[in-house]
Amino acid sequence: MNDKPLNVDIVSFDNLQAIFDTEDALLNAPEKPKKITSTDRLERSFVEILEFVREHGREPSATTREIAERKLGARLEGIRGNPEKVELLRDLDELGLLDEPEAPASLEDLLSLDSIGDGLGLLDDPSGLHDVAALPVDRRTHSETGQGAQREKCEDFDQFEPLFKQKHAELAEGAARLIPFRGGQTIREGAFFVLNGMMMFVAEVREPEYKKTTVRENRRERLRLIFENGTESAMYRQSLNIRFGEGDGGYEVVPVSYEELLADDVATGWVYVLRSLSDDPQISMRKNLYKIGFSTTPVEKRIANAKNEPTYLMAPVEIVETYRTYNMKTSALEHLLHRVFAGARLRINQTGTDGRSYNVTEWFEVPLHVIRQAIELITNGEIVDYSYATDLRSLVPTMS
Repeated sequence: MNDKPLNVDIVSFDNLQAIFDTEDALLNAPEKPKKITSTDRLERSFVEILEFVREHGREPSATTREIAERKLGARLEGIRGNPEKVELLRDLDELGLLDEPEAPASLEDLLSLDSIGDGLGLLDDPSGLHDVAALPVDRRTHSETGQGAQREKCEDFDQFEPLFKQKHAELAEGAARLIPFRGGQTIREGAFFVLNGMMMFVAEVREPEYKKTTVRENRRERLRLIFENGTESAMYRQSLNIRFGEGDGGYEVVPVSYEELLADDVATGWVYVLRSLSDDPQISMRKNLYKIGFSTTPVEKRIANAKNEPTYLMAPVEIVETYRTYNMKTSALEHLLHRVFAGARLRINQTGTDGRSYNVTEWFEVPLHVIRQAIELITNGEIVDYSYATDLRSLVPTMS
């Protein structure tokens, strides 16, 4: 075990995992550089496209005046037009950029592409982004919008109506907010979206269907979408993704902490991971017990009196890792980590020097490498798609 704690200054978390891997890498004998093949170059170029889509929530344009984006857009078009390249990149295509457009199997499927309706004012009025309830009402008839043939009444809407009311309340209270749609990977069971002024809930992602073509076998998943007006639709995931890509796109409803983790103003602090040096067998026997916390002062100063503070289990502690944060709400990062690992929280009451009993909540039984992984996922925005499985002791995808 390395006795020296790892201290990391974080200006940008993009290379966080590389920092974590550095120590082990230094122990390895240098390897001869591998020859870069055409396949390697192709994969790297496609990864750049994926990174662009994740960052901007849309595909790069091949006609924009922005040179860097235009290159990516042209590259994507070239890949799509080459079946061999498409097959080589299939395993890397997490966002479905290379999936073939679905041919509607029926008239109902064809009409479902327009089932959301057109703009109701949200996309044209930025000032209304945080108050969906205040959006103008669509007063056109079903014959004008075509919704009568495209959606059907949700017979069990009474089960979903409270969910919409709760989500509207969260938006009104500031506990949730709208962010631009980030891509098809966010379409998962339990997610809320707003498209053309209408809030929808993904109630179900059904079993994948496979359709063979002359080139390959296409996978597609039909969704059960519940709309706040009491209707529902059963379009495919890919079809919904296409709708989000039209016009100015749609919005995701997310907890405020995910969106506001990065702040405009500098908020310097430290997020730390500690190990207890307690002699209490109930503590010392727990191999993967760590305290995750934050401090606005240097961690060494913060833990100086650990043996007399219940939050540190009335015992000295060892600094395992610290993360210096810039342009970041340190408390929000800590809160997210606690939320992710809530199922692994150690429930314990500790008696303080004043004789009172304190409920200690910041200690978790989680392997250190998983804590590192969670921090990486938080900083790249993907933590919303993961949860901690206590039985597996690992982070697992929550999206279907």
